[in-house]
Amino acid sequence: MSMALDRTVTQPLFLVGSERSGTTMLRLMLNQHSQLSWPYEFDFSVDRIPDDEGWPDVDAYVDWLSVHRIFLATGLRADRSLQFPDLLHSFLRQTAEREGVDVVGATCHRHFDKLLRVWPDARFIHILRDPRDVALSCIQMGWAGNVWFAVDRWIEAEQSWDRLARKVAPGRILEIRYEQLVAEPEHTLSRICAFAGVAYEPAMLEYSAKSTYSKPDPSLLYQWKRKASPEQLGMLEYKIGLLLGDRGYAPSGVPVQPPASLARLRLQDKFYRTRYRLNTFGIGRIGLDFLHRHIGLGNVGRKNRLAMNRIEAGRLK
Repeated sequence: MSMALDRTVTQPLFLVGSERSGTTMLRLMLNQHSQLSWPYEFDFSVDRIPDDEGWPDVDAYVDWLSVHRIFLATGLRADRSLQFPDLLHSFLRQTAEREGVDVVGATCHRHFDKLLRVWPDARFIHILRDPRDVALSCIQMGWAGNVWFAVDRWIEAEQSWDRLARKVAPGRILEIRYEQLVAEPEHTLSRICAFAGVAYEPAMLEYSAKSTYSKPDPSLLYQWKRKASPEQLGMLEYKIGLLLGDRGYAPSGVPVQPPASLARLRLQDKFYRTRYRLNTFGIGRIGLDFLHRHIGLGNVGRKNRLAMNRIEAGRLK
């Protein structure tokens, strides 16, 4: 049965920024507010939208969602009878109805300029973190084997933000920094609440009681100053280029330099990512997943993918 779109959220709030930039911690804070609902990441809404015009095939999209770790965790229902934009609207409507609030938010880490194609009147909170810390954190997560490739997520997110910001009126944008959120959480959250049209609530800082995330610790800021080598910093700042200064972060002072061998870095990146996946999932599950994605293994492949989802969810923070 088709779901009636009788409470479409036309002006949602989107928290956007690169992965490992503090989006999850801030999302947990916002979801503690009695008048806000910010329950999940929302990248699955845009990951399949093509760069040019048009929309994904709904049946293929819903099949993709059926084994998508984050979508499954949301508890949302996907109605195949809806057109693609209406299907995405239905996800936020379900959240508004389930939580009993009018202000609904969601988090996106990539392609967030595409959100405007579905929600032209949306508002955006852009969180920014020092890209050198983002790169080191991505390596720690097993997503990259060196800083040269680890910082790509930050660069791509900021490029997406630049495309979006050119199309949105200044009054619908709020920019904050992760470093300010950690150092001055009450002040930063008060700014966000004012932007969202609600009053600040101290309970927003009690998120640690319901999650694995600790309270903000300023001593953990700018970890690159302690953990990154001069060679890493030189490569990072060479690749980031003018974006570092444009985003308000001072250079480290080490000489910027291109990598001695890009081929070696690419091989290193692939080796470390592969090793991490093997250690996390095992060669058997990885092999089954590869076959399922390329030739299809029916229910066997689906069960294997869901088991991999559980493994991955157990190690994320």
